[in-house]
Amino acid sequence: MAMTIDCKGMYYRKLNKMIRNAVEEGETEFVLDNINGQRYIGNGINEKVKITINGVPGNDLAMFMNGPTLIVNANAQDTIANTMNAGEIIVHGSAGDVLGYGMRGGKLYIKGNVGYRTGIHMKEYKKQIPAIIAGGVAGDFCGEYMAGGILILLGLNKDDDTPIAGDYFGTGMHGGVIYVRGDVDESTLGKEVSVLELDKKDDKTLKKHLTEYCEHFGLNYDDVMRKPFVKLLPVSTRPYGNMYAY
Repeated sequence: MAMTIDCKGMYYRKLNKMIRNAVEEGETEFVLDNINGQRYIGNGINEKVKITINGVPGNDLAMFMNGPTLIVNANAQDTIANTMNAGEIIVHGSAGDVLGYGMRGGKLYIKGNVGYRTGIHMKEYKKQIPAIIAGGVAGDFCGEYMAGGILILLGLNKDDDTPIAGDYFGTGMHGGVIYVRGDVDESTLGKEVSVLELDKKDDKTLKKHLTEYCEHFGLNYDDVMRKPFVKLLPVSTRPYGNMYAY
């Protein structure tokens, strides 16, 4: 049975200490009620626990996290999955800025929109490949300085006049891949990326991640796939090499 904590008015340090102590004692499932901006939930936890969050968590949710599953039944704030190593985060709303900063592994699934600098400095190593999927649209500097990983923007329910992402899309990107459902306005792209058609490997990657995404949010996979995708790849693995001299 899950450990339920009423977090109304609770200071974030007290809450996170309670969770940490319970995990050390063998607790594997938590329900956090009345969350209202408490920061650092799931921070640095290495065990495969499940935390259900009822309310809006504060910044740095799941920072350095290495294994747990976090379910947010509302919106979330900034810097989710900061330097996250493994695990899964499922947000049943929209989220703020700088999501997945330096993210090294795991999955971040967001039903709604995301803010500025989503996926900044994402990276990967061998089979350690992080993934971020947003069901809505993204703000400026999406995929900025990406060095690895998978970023997928679906643009579900957006109108025709709303771009899938803001300006400087993919600026400084030198690794990883961004998949976009629908068209991309190439005038919004950073000079470091190009738009390409998908191949069979891409189709397999999308099917894997989007099947899971649709299961989490009760969406129909075939409906999501009715619109074609394109991918953004970096044109160089060292876009700013000419700025340095050795």
